[in-house]
Amino acid sequence: KKIIDYAKSLDFEVILDIAPAIFEALNISYDDMSFFAEVGADGIRLDLGFDGSKEALLSFNPYGLIIELNMSNDVAYLDNILTYEANKPFIYGCHNFYPQDGSALPLDFFVTCSQRFKKQGIRTAAFVTSNEAILGPCDVNDGLPTLEMHRYLPIEVQTKYLFATGLIDDVIIGNAYASEAELQAMSEVNRYQLSFEVEFVPEVNDVEKEIVLKNQHVRRGDITARMVRSTVVRKIYQKDANPVHDNHLVFKRGDIVIGNDLFGKYKNELQIVLEEHQDNQKNKVGQIIDDEHLLLDYIKPWSKFLFQ
Repeated sequence: KKIIDYAKSLDFEVILDIAPAIFEALNISYDDMSFFAEVGADGIRLDLGFDGSKEALLSFNPYGLIIELNMSNDVAYLDNILTYEANKPFIYGCHNFYPQDGSALPLDFFVTCSQRFKKQGIRTAAFVTSNEAILGPCDVNDGLPTLEMHRYLPIEVQTKYLFATGLIDDVIIGNAYASEAELQAMSEVNRYQLSFEVEFVPEVNDVEKEIVLKNQHVRRGDITARMVRSTVVRKIYQKDANPVHDNHLVFKRGDIVIGNDLFGKYKNELQIVLEEHQDNQKNKVGQIIDDEHLLLDYIKPWSKFLFQ
């Protein structure tokens, strides 16, 4: 209770992941949840499911405790519970984390599982892993992500990715303890639109830097496979000269290019390269860091995005 009280003083929401053996050890049951209310918990996670009717009834518990369900199974578990007229605002979903290298969810399975909850308007959560933390619940601890593809990525990139899917509401650090630098980086993530970290080339000019960093970018709705086009900036900077530099390169996925003085009305249009190509009418001004290339798939027609 002391730990929970301290967490609540910091505005944490506390959901207890309770193994069945704990109920026996404490001589408590799902039919009387007063114990969890008394210790100050906001809810409990049901790692093992019942028949649907039981979970629905638990969502009407007199203490207003959240009932959190395991999201990491592609079955109609949630649908079954909801057919019993569950109290939906008190039903949450949360994925598992996976300590063993290679054991976490593949992306396609994660998406399918998550969509089952999201389409019903259920609040969802998934885990990211700290690269600094060494503590976890198991004797094997290769990090604690939900998605295997995230296991060795920086924590802020994992966080950006989960929010970018549009499927996850809450991002939780699975292991302990994340460093102050990781917490700071994670806290600065824009959950509402992608913000890419840029490495500029040495020859980038001031106008190009301003175009990249000081503008709200929007992908055109009539998309092309070759690049992401942010076209409004070319109108804003149509009178600004942009001499050629770094324009005879083979542009690669993740490169940021801007139309130079050879490009006519397309001068100062910003593009993110998706498919390798050459065009001397464009200057390479920088590139998105390698770890964030996987985020490019989430720039959809009309998506808003930023650079940092």
